[in-house]
Amino acid sequence: MEKRRLGKTDIFITPIGLGCWQFGQGGNFVARFWSPLDQGVITETVAAALKGGISWFDTAEVYGAGKSEKALATALSALAVKPGAAVVATKWFPLFRSARSIRSTITARVECLSPYPIDLHQIHQPLSYSPIRMQMLEMLGLLKAGSIKAIGVSNFSARQMEEAHGVLAQQGIPLASNQIRYNLLDRRIETNGILEAAKRLGITLIAYSPLGQGILTGRFHEDPQSTKSVTRLRRMSGIYSPQSLQKTRPLIDEMRLIARAYGVAVTQVALNWTTSFNDSMVVAIPGASRASQAEQNAASMAFQLTGKELARIDELSRAVAKR
Repeated sequence: MEKRRLGKTDIFITPIGLGCWQFGQGGNFVARFWSPLDQGVITETVAAALKGGISWFDTAEVYGAGKSEKALATALSALAVKPGAAVVATKWFPLFRSARSIRSTITARVECLSPYPIDLHQIHQPLSYSPIRMQMLEMLGLLKAGSIKAIGVSNFSARQMEEAHGVLAQQGIPLASNQIRYNLLDRRIETNGILEAAKRLGITLIAYSPLGQGILTGRFHEDPQSTKSVTRLRRMSGIYSPQSLQKTRPLIDEMRLIARAYGVAVTQVALNWTTSFNDSMVVAIPGASRASQAEQNAASMAFQLTGKELARIDELSRAVAKR
């Protein structure tokens, strides 16, 4: 299975990881974005991801106030995965907090994920009371203490990402990654400077919501009534409306034709495009609420779209994507 270097660190990951927001089990408001999952289902989902070749998992403090982290660790333990055999990423939530909270909350992060080490620790949002410099210095302290192995950010603008990179570079430490929203319906990183800066600085971009919260699977186009099964919080976004589905149908139809040629699903074509269009700069963390979804996500790494197919999808995407 292909492995890519995480930024300029010594960590290598597969192009597809498993996003674990949905493992929050209703632990707080953020977790209620998804219906609660039984631990048995979570373990089966993680098992399918590993079997399909996925080597890393992304979770966060705010996903159920630690419940997602605990659920992931419980699943890995049940599957007899040795500490260090899978890459684990988590995030510190900065809202209404100062940078000192990074240090004071690391013990909880370590305990929730025990016995699995934190390979990548990320600033979840650029919303701390403290300046970016102070946040990076606190992260450096954790790195030097051996509590984490690499430092990343999430939802940082190009300017913020460059500032974080600059602080770490002064100490000879690379900024590993910036986790951002990126998919065929949201391509703003291509025009707002994030993609260009990441390429220049050697920072990996981790695409969250690579399937547009399920729109790019094509299942809602096949059965519009299935949108009723989506939680109310997700429906409030408007992306599941009849008008939105009609607008994106040409893109879905083209990906369905390509999928048939490879004997794969629309989901896999969308993920393959996301991790291939910008060479190896972008990796993706689709979520999965059951084993079959994780298996399907992993299988998107088993084929490669041609340049012509990438270009055709790009063309149709540009007509509907945020840019």
